[in-house]
Amino acid sequence: MKTISASDITIHVLDKGPRDGRVVMFANSLGTDLRVWDAILPLLPMGLRIVRFDKRGHGLSDATPAPYSIDRLVADAKAVCEGLALSDITFVGLSIGGLIGQGLAAKRPDLVRALVLMDTAAQIGTAEMWQDRIDRVNRDGVNALADPILERWFTPAFRATSPEFALWRNMLTRTTVAGYTGCCAAIAGADLTNSTRALRLPVMAMAGDQDGSTPPDLVRATADLCGAPFHLIADAGHIPCVEQPEAVAKLLTDFLERTAR
Repeated sequence: MKTISASDITIHVLDKGPRDGRVVMFANSLGTDLRVWDAILPLLPMGLRIVRFDKRGHGLSDATPAPYSIDRLVADAKAVCEGLALSDITFVGLSIGGLIGQGLAAKRPDLVRALVLMDTAAQIGTAEMWQDRIDRVNRDGVNALADPILERWFTPAFRATSPEFALWRNMLTRTTVAGYTGCCAAIAGADLTNSTRALRLPVMAMAGDQDGSTPPDLVRATADLCGAPFHLIADAGHIPCVEQPEAVAKLLTDFLERTAR
């Protein structure tokens, strides 16, 4: 366990692997923490330096009052990179983590070598939709929206049979209201279409075929925007690294090999 100090918060970071290994940095989705990547890590090649962090208001990182902006969350990710003296990063972003990755790659191309976009887009939903969610969570708490959120996250088969499903519900509902609504506001205000279109680094995109949060066609459109290959992952919802870790790890390993120097 490690901490990085940003401008106004302490960020929880896990940094494992050889210091001279290729850096792969992971950013997780709304309502989850860095454990969302646990299942794929043992399946990746040896010798990588794996960096994970809890974004603002999630996991063990500090929560500041809402709202947040994507620029603020990108600055937090940049603080992690600078605090650990990282460079030449392959950034893997899930959902809002993918927005953070797109923003970091656009603002700091000197830091980011390659980008993996998982179940994300250059723009997700509408400001009105996110404001409705913010209002509901502020009024009733995250738990009030847990069922429909989890239906978008996971396939019916996973929800019915996985003994881990209850733990994912706990992770979601224990997210702070400030952290959850703050990140909702960041997504609501994010339209990265122009900057993502201008990216000139290797990008790969993937999505679960049953994703109810960022449907595959939305993810594919963002892949097309920056000329990236798109992969559809069978039998997965919004978090395919949980439901189909072998498929995700295979795609990520192939991408790392194709972008090796």
